[in-house]
Amino acid sequence: MEYYLSIDLGTSSVKLMLVDSEGNIANTASREYPVFYPHAGWSEQNADDWWNAICDALPELLAGRDGMSVKGIGVAGQMHGLVAIDASNRPIRPVILWNDGRTEAQTAYLNEVIGKEKLFAYTGNIAFAGFTAPKLLWMRENEPENFAKIHKVLLPKDYINLLLTGEYATDLSDASGMLLLDVKNRAWSGEMLDICGIAKTQMPTLYESYEVIGKILPEIASRFGLNPDAIVVAGAGDNAAAAVGTDTVGAGGCNISLGTSGTVFVSSDKFSGDAAQAIHAFCHADGGYHLMGCILSAASCNKWFCDEVLRTKDYRTEEDAVTEDKLGRNSVYFLPYLMGERSPINDTNAAGTFVGLRPDSTRADMYQAVLEGVAFAIKDNVEIIRAFGIDVRQSCLCGGGAKSALWRRILANVLNAELVLPVTEQGPGYGAAMLAMVGAGTYDSVKTCADAFFKAKTTVKPEPELVALYKERYQKFSHIYPAMKNLFTQIKE
Repeated sequence: MEYYLSIDLGTSSVKLMLVDSEGNIANTASREYPVFYPHAGWSEQNADDWWNAICDALPELLAGRDGMSVKGIGVAGQMHGLVAIDASNRPIRPVILWNDGRTEAQTAYLNEVIGKEKLFAYTGNIAFAGFTAPKLLWMRENEPENFAKIHKVLLPKDYINLLLTGEYATDLSDASGMLLLDVKNRAWSGEMLDICGIAKTQMPTLYESYEVIGKILPEIASRFGLNPDAIVVAGAGDNAAAAVGTDTVGAGGCNISLGTSGTVFVSSDKFSGDAAQAIHAFCHADGGYHLMGCILSAASCNKWFCDEVLRTKDYRTEEDAVTEDKLGRNSVYFLPYLMGERSPINDTNAAGTFVGLRPDSTRADMYQAVLEGVAFAIKDNVEIIRAFGIDVRQSCLCGGGAKSALWRRILANVLNAELVLPVTEQGPGYGAAMLAMVGAGTYDSVKTCADAFFKAKTTVKPEPELVALYKERYQKFSHIYPAMKNLFTQIKE
């Protein structure tokens, strides 16, 4: 039996998976690592922690199996992080992560001085604080000695691929989130590189996600007993890889993810976008394009409220306390902007907020408001995508939050859309394994592989009465952020 090894480099942990050529998961292993918050709004990791976690998990993944049967490797990873390495391939500083908000001034410079119209012409997108280009500007302005040492600018999963193969490579889906790529033409933007003070020679080679960048290094193969002829593909950003795993490829597919962050992902066979809207227009891992809206805090809101506020890990008990009669009728609202927000408001100053608390408000009301607030924030993005003329009536649903039956039901009715849960929901890692299969020639295209593997487990359908109630509540929710916007700026530390 041939196997394909995938690495899903997440924000809180790395997940390794071994998948056979028929899509069966043979084994998994995972390891956690820390996130550091050196200042308010900052979010960093040490790249060495990623690699050490992978090396620690590999023996567990391969236990009892012949590593020589691994034919290919695919890596998916958290997007946008700035991995600046020196000429010795060592990280120059801690990685500035996707949810880091320090680049407010640089993002404003790009959007307001360079201008959104020019940015869109150069890249197909506007600037967000989490993107890589503003991080480079921040580094140039605040750490000029470190900036001068940059040999290559990589994304998180690209650093892992470098250690696996010795190659400086990135894929087009992940590179799309740097604000350095001309997405429509699938090439580095010379104008954006000039703005950031980076030469093209400092950027990795661009590949399609399923293209082979090289073979595993002999010393890595020997250390772990892997096949030295195992190919490594370019891989993909986590959202594009997850979309592959849910068969959201080709034209018109939709996938919603309730992970640490939340995403709405719509696949297309042609480029589309709008400089006036805070929706990402990116290359897709299938060789096409996609539109994506991203909220920075989704399942992490639920985790924060339960772990830090309620001091409980028993999420199920909190969910069971939400009674049927309160669905669509909760008087408490929650803005899920714990790390600021990306799409569609693009505001690093925005903060998590409860509104509507009264003496009779309960713990269950607040818990329900957290789930509903995330659903409303996702709807903000769906409505913009619908305004592009895309009819989102059905979507695949994945991510840790999708395990909650209550949350699935709330989301289906808030969006007025059917939500399809896949039989195999392993997120980006499953998609990365599929990309490796295409790279190895086991399947002739991403679409062929995705169609062969995807199976629906269940479908959650909207309920007309709840749809109407949530439509009214969403209208009220939509007024909260505009009313709070200036206050968020004033109270920022």
